[in-house]
Amino acid sequence: MVFSVPVLATSSTGAAVQSQVTEADALLRWKASLDNHSQSFLSSWSTTAGSHCFWFGIHCNEAGNVSNISLTDSGLKGTLQSFSFPSFPNLVKLNLSNNSFHGNIPSHIGNLSKLNILDFSVNELSGSIPQEIGMLNSLIYIDLSNSFLTGTIPASIGNLTTLPILYIHMNQLSGSIPQQLGMMKFATAIDFSVNNLTGGIPTSIGNLTNLRVLSLYGNQLSGSIPEEIGMLSSLTELALSKNNLTGPIPASIGNLTELSYLYLTDNQLSNSLPREIGKLTKLTTLFLEMNELSGTLPSEMNNFTLLEVFIIYSNRFTGQLPQDICIGGCLKSFAINGNDFTGPIPRSMRNCSRLMRLHLEANQLTGNISEDFGTYPQLNFMDLSDNRFYGELSWKWEGFSNLSTLKISNNNISGIVPADIGMAAQLHLLDLSSNHLAGMIPKELGKLRLFQLSLDDNELSGGIPEEIGLLSDLERVNLAANNLSGPIPKKLGDCSKLLFLNLSKNQLSESIPVELGNLGSLESLDLSQNLLTAEIPPQLGKLQRMELLNLSHNLLSGSIPTTFDYLSSLTVVNISHNELEGPIPHNKAFQEASFEAFQNNRHLCGNNTGLEACVSVAINKSIRKKDSKLVLVIIIPLICSLFLLGVLVGGFLVLRKRIRSRETNSGEGEPSGEDIYAIWGRDKDMQYENIVEATEDFNSKYCIGEGGYGIVYKAVLPTGRAVAVKKLHQSQNGEITDFKAFKSEICVLMNIHHQNIVKLHGFCSHPKHAFLVYEFIERGSLKNTLSNEEQAVELNWFRRLNVVKGIANALSYMHHDCSPSIIHRDISSNNVLLDSEFEAHVSDFGTARILMPDSSNWTSFAVTFGYSAPELAYTMMVNEKCDVYSFGVVTTEILMGRHPGDFISSLSSSFSIPSSSLMDENTPLKDVIDQRLPTPQNKSAEGIIHIARIAHACLNGNPQSRPTMKQVSSHLMDKWHPLAKPFSEVKLGEIYSFKDDSVVKP
Repeated sequence: MVFSVPVLATSSTGAAVQSQVTEADALLRWKASLDNHSQSFLSSWSTTAGSHCFWFGIHCNEAGNVSNISLTDSGLKGTLQSFSFPSFPNLVKLNLSNNSFHGNIPSHIGNLSKLNILDFSVNELSGSIPQEIGMLNSLIYIDLSNSFLTGTIPASIGNLTTLPILYIHMNQLSGSIPQQLGMMKFATAIDFSVNNLTGGIPTSIGNLTNLRVLSLYGNQLSGSIPEEIGMLSSLTELALSKNNLTGPIPASIGNLTELSYLYLTDNQLSNSLPREIGKLTKLTTLFLEMNELSGTLPSEMNNFTLLEVFIIYSNRFTGQLPQDICIGGCLKSFAINGNDFTGPIPRSMRNCSRLMRLHLEANQLTGNISEDFGTYPQLNFMDLSDNRFYGELSWKWEGFSNLSTLKISNNNISGIVPADIGMAAQLHLLDLSSNHLAGMIPKELGKLRLFQLSLDDNELSGGIPEEIGLLSDLERVNLAANNLSGPIPKKLGDCSKLLFLNLSKNQLSESIPVELGNLGSLESLDLSQNLLTAEIPPQLGKLQRMELLNLSHNLLSGSIPTTFDYLSSLTVVNISHNELEGPIPHNKAFQEASFEAFQNNRHLCGNNTGLEACVSVAINKSIRKKDSKLVLVIIIPLICSLFLLGVLVGGFLVLRKRIRSRETNSGEGEPSGEDIYAIWGRDKDMQYENIVEATEDFNSKYCIGEGGYGIVYKAVLPTGRAVAVKKLHQSQNGEITDFKAFKSEICVLMNIHHQNIVKLHGFCSHPKHAFLVYEFIERGSLKNTLSNEEQAVELNWFRRLNVVKGIANALSYMHHDCSPSIIHRDISSNNVLLDSEFEAHVSDFGTARILMPDSSNWTSFAVTFGYSAPELAYTMMVNEKCDVYSFGVVTTEILMGRHPGDFISSLSSSFSIPSSSLMDENTPLKDVIDQRLPTPQNKSAEGIIHIARIAHACLNGNPQSRPTMKQVSSHLMDKWHPLAKPFSEVKLGEIYSFKDDSVVKP
């Protein structure tokens, strides 16, 4: 066997030898055209390495000619332009999948007349599919998926009459599906999904009677599903989801008796389901959600004895559910939420022991909850909210060992919250709100690992059990609107992760426990409408993340603690209907609150339009005397610490100057501990040494980005926690002349806590390095996501709408809720980061201000070109309206999938005319938005028009005519207007002409 090739070479004819030489030369020429890395990877491709039949990835037939080139997953990068297809007339298999090939597929691929298998999948190929591919009539497998191919599907594809498998999914193909597809009578699998195909599904598809898999989802196909689909009697999988299909589901679908998977999600299908659907007795998976289907479900669905997944939410179905839908006992996922079903749940549901997810919410279902449901050992998620269920929670809770989420809010459930619920050991979210539950809250809840507990709007009585404090992972607690009495348990202060606490509308008494001041993550605290007495504990002033505080309608007395001056995140406050007196705190929330937030107290005064000015300092001192001792306990150590820090900083500046002077003379040395100046939060693992060690002294391999002020590195600390470290450029790594002001700025920024703002952990400086340490956000910048084809498709329309909301919320918080307000100055897609769930996080906020505190004009800081407001060209003064304009650019970029460029102009000839109106008003909006995604439908379409109008208002050339970010954020939360006509008919002029005073007027 070892000698077979030399023997063949010896006995070959001259023509065969010459053919082999030609093949070897062609391979070497192609190798030379690839990038250097690819050439080194193909090191065995050399004339010194013997016959080319032994080269990596090359296989020959018995005659010594190349018959198989398989270079899958080989790290190759280059084009196919230098690949000489005519040099390989005997090639049977060509597999270049999972590499980085780019450029066009050359037309001379049509010379491979013997080719059986062609696989170019998972590359970066672009351009159109050549018509010559129709000449490869020996093919039995084509895979061109996961690239950037454009243009139409060539009609010549119909010439491949013996081709069984055709995969061209996940590209950017457009145009209609050619009727010639119906000529491929031997096709068994066709996948055109996730492209931009338009038009209808061709009726000729009915000729493909051998077809087993047809996948067309994620396109822009329109029209109705053709009756001819029923001729595909061999079909096992039909995927038409996420298109623009309309009309009814044809009755002929009942002919697909071999069908196991049916996906029709997210279209505009209407009418009722045909009874013939009940003939699909082999169906295991059915997805019909997000359509406009109506009527009752046909009783013939009881024939689905193999059904595992039944997803039909967000339609308009009515009537009762088929009672034997789970007769086969195979059902794992059942989601009918957001319809109008009435009557009981299916009787067969009691025996669905394999059930894992159950969504029944938002219907009008009735029945006794204690009798109609069985035991579900594999159930993970259960939502029965917003129905008309009654009965008691007398389930066998030990049988719910995997249940993590249980929602039964807004029903008519009565009885008690059973102590046995503590046996559902995996329960993380429990929502029993808005029912008629009575009795006491069971202490057994403390055995669980709850993240959220909602028992509000019931008839619960007795005290709040101390055991709630054992729930260390608790983030949200709502016990409002019950009959709870007694004190607020001190142990609640142990729930360190608590974000939301609502105990309002009860009969809770005694004083507010000082231990609540330990809830450092708390963002919302509502203790209103209770019987709480005594003074407000000064320890609540430590809740630096708190945004909402409601203590109204109690019996609280004394003065408001001076520690409340430091609640910088507070935005909403209400202390009305108490017996409070004295001055209100000196922070924005109190000074801008309405009079209603203070009314019906003993005598409050201060800097608020609804209050009288405080009479004198002496009176104020007398009023505040009662809580002065507790205030001093908090303030004096803080003052001493700041004084000591000031002394150390002063000494540090002198020492640092001397050290630098010595380094200038004697060369740079390693900094000692005394050289380091740092401002940190509570994080003890963020030491200078840890950062330097984690980045190997800022080695470039840890670099994850670069901005105007420095290079960003990823550092994994000894605890395993990842952070982003921005090492400042040398121009920023100099003497900080006013450390007091600098520290003040850093501390303000470190105290910003908002879900859409990147958290600043601290700052560190010494003679060698200066850097800021931020929260690490997994996916990186919005710009990189939009420029990466695969990630851009993953960032679908709903996620993009959510990103816009997140950016708006962050800017609104910075502009209107921070004191002093923060102007970002450099909003761009580079400074918006996305986490693993595609949530937006604004970064680099306040960087210009802390590094260049005296800069008030545009020329003093780095601004990203293409995002700056037009007025900066002549005023050079930065204010909030500059951020609003930049937000408009980023929002437009999110819609278009790329920077708008000429779509908007940085300098408008007339500032009274929005610059975006430079584009033809008759241009369809669908032609402007990102073409890599399917045309938006239903809620997505409404949302896109909504934010397009907001972006247009933000891009107004006149700064005074732009809305504020608070208006933008509020308007984004409004309900979207239903479309008056199909999205494809909406023109840009309708965006320009839209008027809404809440958006356009500041």
